Amino acid sequence: MTASRQLRLGAFMRPVGIHTAWWRYPGAWPDANFNIEHLIRLAKKLEQGRFDAFFMADHLSVLNMPMAALKRSATVTSFDPLTLLPALAMVTDHLGLIATASTTFEPPYLIARRFASLDHISGGRAAWNLVTTSNPDAALNFGLTEHLEHGERYRRAREFFDVVTGLWDSWADDAFIRDVENGVYFDPERLHVLDHEGEFLSVRGPLNIARPVQGWPVIVQAGASEAGRQLAAETAEVIFASGGNLADAQGFYADVKGRMATLGRDPEHMKILPGALVVVGDSAAEARDKRAPLDSLVHPDSGIASLSIALGHDASGFDLDGPLPEIPESNASKSGRQRVIDRARRDNLTVRQLARIAGSYGGLALVGTEEMIADQMEEWLYGNACDGFNIMFPWVPGGLDEFVDRVVPELQRRGLFRREYEGRTLRENLGLPRPQNRFFAQRAG
Repeated sequence: MTASRQLRLGAFMRPVGIHTAWWRYPGAWPDANFNIEHLIRLAKKLEQGRFDAFFMADHLSVLNMPMAALKRSATVTSFDPLTLLPALAMVTDHLGLIATASTTFEPPYLIARRFASLDHISGGRAAWNLVTTSNPDAALNFGLTEHLEHGERYRRAREFFDVVTGLWDSWADDAFIRDVENGVYFDPERLHVLDHEGEFLSVRGPLNIARPVQGWPVIVQAGASEAGRQLAAETAEVIFASGGNLADAQGFYADVKGRMATLGRDPEHMKILPGALVVVGDSAAEARDKRAPLDSLVHPDSGIASLSIALGHDASGFDLDGPLPEIPESNASKSGRQRVIDRARRDNLTVRQLARIAGSYGGLALVGTEEMIADQMEEWLYGNACDGFNIMFPWVPGGLDEFVDRVVPELQRRGLFRREYEGRTLRENLGLPRPQNRFFAQRAG
């Protein structure tokens, strides 16, 4: 049996987990985020489970919280995504490889070149998670004393997207003729010089690498603010959405897909994948019993620091047993800040309760048997709340193995998820078209 709609599944690896206590869980690999052998093993397991992609988040600063909390964080050390993912490409054949790279701090030419390289190395499995980087501590690592204002970051990101995709289109697909007899390596008529001069960027081009296998690596985004939604509607092909409640997810899905249609884009050419922490058990009670000790391992120092980051405001002086006070606007992520405030008001939570949630994971959690988890996924898929999920594993390798060994077969049994990959490229597996080169028409034959 095949359902009329099928789920897309990404694995959100940060670089292996979202929960701040994942590395402390009994049986977890505490060094997994910086151990290449462990990461290879996890990538192979994801491919065995027919996952669409390995989604690697990234951050560009270490000193972004008090040392009391920082010393408890496993994310202070992790591989550079565009160094790690080519290595994982060599041990996988179908798994998509999504790397995060910032439009605020990195030059577009280098980003275009690195992602084009990853796409060629992997045979067409690269994706760029385009982020504007809201962390002001990161600015200090790039010679900047002030962080770009929120709206300015998104205007720069829109121009950055145009430059990077323009560079990917530097060469026609058939530009490299490699005529050995006449000694002509490429056709000059099939080369375009970008010569971009804009508000933020000046880039001559062309790119010194052939057009990517997929035309462009898949474009991924995660912004949920007004500016983020508009940028996504204009440019994104995958959205890593926040996993809130079903009604909020349906509203976000309708809004962004509606904006796409208004812009003349086919809404099917974007896959919206909310993040979901998944804990599997033989019963709902057993699954809850698996998660409870994980949450209990979140130290209060970590919780307050995580809450401060989410709010863009120092929470260390708040009354732990009082309500969340009014939070002034900041230059941090606006959507993330608002989600925390809305939840605090809606559920009448104290600062202490919010800190525990911030340090563990306060978004969508699917906790139960494989049948219960599949029921919820099916409800979201057919309720037009998502096109799939970015799965977050509570710990590795156990949480990842349980999802692949138990939940994936149940989804396959229901016809909600593939048994075999549709193609070799990430675009083929996601059902996304290959972009036309904006500068060159495809030659007949």
